[in-house]
Amino acid sequence: MTSSTDSRAPLSYAAAGVDIDAGDALVERIKPLAKRTMRPEVIGGIGGFGALFEVSKNYREPVLVSGTDGVGTKLKLAFQLDGHDTVGQDLVAMSVNDILVQGAEPVFFLDYFACGKLDVDTAARVVGGIARGCELAGCALIGGETAEMPGMYPAGEYDLAGFAVGIAEKSLLITGETIAEGDVVLGLASSGAHSNGYSLLRKILERDAPDLNADFHGRTLRETVLEPTRIYVKPLLALMKEAPGLVKGMAHITGGGLLDNVPRVLPAGLSAHIDASAWPLPPLFAWLREAGNVAEQEMYRVFNCGIGMVVIVSAADADRAVQSLTTAGETVYRIGRIQRCAVGEAQTVVR
Repeated sequence: MTSSTDSRAPLSYAAAGVDIDAGDALVERIKPLAKRTMRPEVIGGIGGFGALFEVSKNYREPVLVSGTDGVGTKLKLAFQLDGHDTVGQDLVAMSVNDILVQGAEPVFFLDYFACGKLDVDTAARVVGGIARGCELAGCALIGGETAEMPGMYPAGEYDLAGFAVGIAEKSLLITGETIAEGDVVLGLASSGAHSNGYSLLRKILERDAPDLNADFHGRTLRETVLEPTRIYVKPLLALMKEAPGLVKGMAHITGGGLLDNVPRVLPAGLSAHIDASAWPLPPLFAWLREAGNVAEQEMYRVFNCGIGMVVIVSAADADRAVQSLTTAGETVYRIGRIQRCAVGEAQTVVR
């Protein structure tokens, strides 16, 4: 007779901590969510070993633009506050906004969800947010991977990664090389802290210990810190289609804030001089600055401070760009100008 503790007792994948049936159930939950995001170029559907996408014949010289990102330590708040419905949109936004700045239309997205033990309901909530993000970006949720790895993650926690692919016309790629002295810097309002600076944000929450369910300027602080990242794809694609070449450069304001992201699109010898009084500092950032006693320049290096996307256009085109983006639902501010700078000087100055 073989005892239950005998090392030779029969084992199974389920006994090792992996529930194949749960994974199959999640796939079935995902299929209708992914279906809502489909584009005509998608061949087949969810469930194959690889995802198929036909490049549109509308492009003469198509260039593929790809990006990958995660959600960072904002996930820790999702675990603590049961905020699994919004981090999926964060995941999509971080990648599609990144490839957008080069003039690419995001066309498909893949996700990677890893956990120690798969909770189908939680995973479905996360993927529901991913699907919403894909709908907002106009790209297809074409596939992904769910990895159940016992012992790799604490109970109730998971990790996310996302991968976006877009297409741009080679002649219309946005490189920043046409940016010139006198150009106008436009700022598109963020929806909150997006998915950056959360290690500092969480430290401030831990030290200040505010009531997350109390009123915070018309909503709770919990809702405010979990607000998903704004997706700027459709309004900016519309502007670029309406006026090819009008947008000279764009910067997605992610980790590094305004100070580190704007220089990434500026030619050598030019700097962006940004007037901090040109837009209202949202209550969340005012609270973080005060509660954390965070220095002003540190705020602009860590957080977006209310500006989630920067768009650079000529002075002659600024009115047209503002009108188009405002009509599309964006809140737009004229936040600065491009000026000359000497070698070694900062390429972005916020005052």
